[in-house]
Amino acid sequence: MVTDPQLRDELDRVAAAVGVRVVYAGTGNSVGRRIWSGAACVVLDQAAADRCGQLGLPRRARVTVLTATEPVTNTWIAAICVGAQNVLTMPDQERELIRELAEATEAAPGDGNRGEVLAVIGGRGGAGASMFASALALAAGDALLVDLDPWGGGIDLLLGGESTPGLRWPDLAVQGGRLNWPAVRDALPRHRGISVLSGSRSGYEPEAAPVEAVIDAGRRGGVTVVGDLPRCLTDATQAALDAADLVVLVSSCDVRACAATATLAPALAAINPNLGLVVRGPAPGGLRAAEFADTIGVPLLASVRVQPRVAEQLEHGGLRLRRRSALAAAARRVLGVLPHQGSGRDAAAGGRAA
Repeated sequence: MVTDPQLRDELDRVAAAVGVRVVYAGTGNSVGRRIWSGAACVVLDQAAADRCGQLGLPRRARVTVLTATEPVTNTWIAAICVGAQNVLTMPDQERELIRELAEATEAAPGDGNRGEVLAVIGGRGGAGASMFASALALAAGDALLVDLDPWGGGIDLLLGGESTPGLRWPDLAVQGGRLNWPAVRDALPRHRGISVLSGSRSGYEPEAAPVEAVIDAGRRGGVTVVGDLPRCLTDATQAALDAADLVVLVSSCDVRACAATATLAPALAAINPNLGLVVRGPAPGGLRAAEFADTIGVPLLASVRVQPRVAEQLEHGGLRLRRRSALAAAARRVLGVLPHQGSGRDAAAGGRAA
């Protein structure tokens, strides 16, 4: 986040020499936590450092502030507020910048070691978002399913794992920061091959920092993280949306659901533009899934036919994902949109926004 033309030219020249790619992330007014946390290194000028400090972004390693002149008091204050480790004057300290970029690139984990994050949210109440989130986790195999709906009754009930031992949200004493994935996995219930962090029956609502920490632990652990989100844009919900590689908007296929989903979609896209739609049948008025997607302006990822006796299954032992079922096929198609999961990125407009 460097706006000064002279500093941008210096940064581009140094980055080219090191062989790293620079991604300019605007001016810092709307930088997301996923971009902030995911970069190998963050380079700011003083103005961007001021803005990022005001946003309260989480502390991270390898943050550098560049100046074109000798740093003044305000420069050091901005650097301290944003948690920068270096303040470098260009071009005099370009060697230090070269070393910082090179070390950051060497230390960055390869993309193949990092898991993907999906955020699943209903276009309207009763759309089946929790069931589809569970189906995604089960289809992914080694996955972490995170329940963020404090009023959903606990996703462990939907899976039939309410008696499985392990921690739920109210038991998890996490304030934020960096968590070790093996320790998190060992503390959580394992049900049908996936780790489940469920809500409780008491309406406990997690805060944003613990949500970020748990999602980041799963991502760094190389597992697919699936968040089941409520239709209320709390801080925790926004943190999960911000961290997601793909936001999956689930809706039933009727006119009222289309209107509700069309209202929610722009608010979600403003937080994370990587948004796709899953439409669940039946369509009582003959509305087609493609027409639904065109109406709300969101790429159609999959449509799901009605699954016989699924309600009875949920009441007796929880969701079981049969490989040949329509639900399993839709889950696999959505997972295929993710770059590391398959080659089905044509299902949505590129899967990820640039």
